[in-house]
Amino acid sequence: MAETSTSAVPSGTAQKTSDTPLGRDDLARLVARDIAPGSFVNLGIGQPTLVSNYLTEEQNITLHTENGMLGMGPEAKGDEIDPDLINAGKIPVTELPGASYFHHADSFAMMRGGHLDVCVLGAFQVSAKGDLANWHTGAPDAIPAVGGAMDLATGAKDVYVMMTLLSKDGKSKLVPQCTYPVTGVGCVTRVYTDKAVFLITDDGVRVRETFGVTFEELAELMDVPLR
Repeated sequence: MAETSTSAVPSGTAQKTSDTPLGRDDLARLVARDIAPGSFVNLGIGQPTLVSNYLTEEQNITLHTENGMLGMGPEAKGDEIDPDLINAGKIPVTELPGASYFHHADSFAMMRGGHLDVCVLGAFQVSAKGDLANWHTGAPDAIPAVGGAMDLATGAKDVYVMMTLLSKDGKSKLVPQCTYPVTGVGCVTRVYTDKAVFLITDDGVRVRETFGVTFEELAELMDVPLR
């Protein structure tokens, strides 16, 4: 699913909008801002769960959880915590007026049936063609954790990825081709990282904006041609 956003910029002219890389909360705030009003959205385990804290009432976003809830609110804190009210990542959450609950199977039917406008997922790798790898590193001792990732990747109309751009060994996670087991093929439309926002388009990977690096510095970190 190729991104055709009008926010794409001419080759090599992405604006540097921050002097430092973005932290997790700043990145979550950016993703939340970019979600279209009225959307039905699923937030994956890990960094994506933070997005719920920055959605505004005016956006009228309905959050879906794969464990059976529509109308999830921000993360629960203090006296708000109800041990029976959690998201798929087992994080205590709040409910918004009109929230509803349903069977796990019905939740997956919503995901598989194309009823979600956006899902936001973490990733080990994303390819230049939008392939997603986020359930297994392929290491012999790694514990695979696919959950609903494959259903979300193929069922949602847009797939946004949130991740750090570089791995612990300094290699880019946005790669020419995935070397980890693939979750979904050609499904990712945007990649939000601490150093840049990337749009996956039919014409290649476009850089919308950068954080703490210039376009040229970013290009040097990666093996993927950037536009």
